[in-house]
Amino acid sequence: MSFLKKLKSRLSNNTDYKTKDSDSTAGRGLLLFEHTSEVIRAESYLKEYGVDVKVKGPPPEIRTGCDLAVEFPIILQMKVIQILAQHNITPLQVLSLNDILVEPVSLFYNKDLGEYLMVRAANMKLTIRKCDRMIVNVSGGGCPDVPYLADQLVGKPLDQAPEPRLLGHTLCGYALQLAYEELKRICRC
Repeated sequence: MSFLKKLKSRLSNNTDYKTKDSDSTAGRGLLLFEHTSEVIRAESYLKEYGVDVKVKGPPPEIRTGCDLAVEFPIILQMKVIQILAQHNITPLQVLSLNDILVEPVSLFYNKDLGEYLMVRAANMKLTIRKCDRMIVNVSGGGCPDVPYLADQLVGKPLDQAPEPRLLGHTLCGYALQLAYEELKRICRC
């Protein structure tokens, strides 16, 4: 299968869902935090310990602090809480997605623009030219490091560009890292 056919297939599987599908949330839990920095740290430490986590947008009905949450396998709740406690991170709430009427929203939105592919993660957008995977645009956010991030990424092939998390330390840099990882996942052949 050609790269473009694989890309179209992966894009068609992109969901930005809001209504609950019981199969997609079975066995998953959600960690809610007061600050975005806690989400970033929690995700990082849990991944280090091999826990399958995803950063999502919590449904408005349960949003308490920041607009991000960490989704994880609920069966690992005790291990997750223990790992976070070792690093002085305490979630505001730990919920089972089986008990929530609306599921978390994906932070990603993929847009096929013909010759180009754009991925938005939260408020940041990263666009590549499909034929050579060259990064052609970085936009969004309002953090002071966005122009620097754009300068460091635009004009470089996706597989040779530095990871945004190594360059920026703001919420915009984190969101751009998520978009970067999603593009790499989509473009993997």
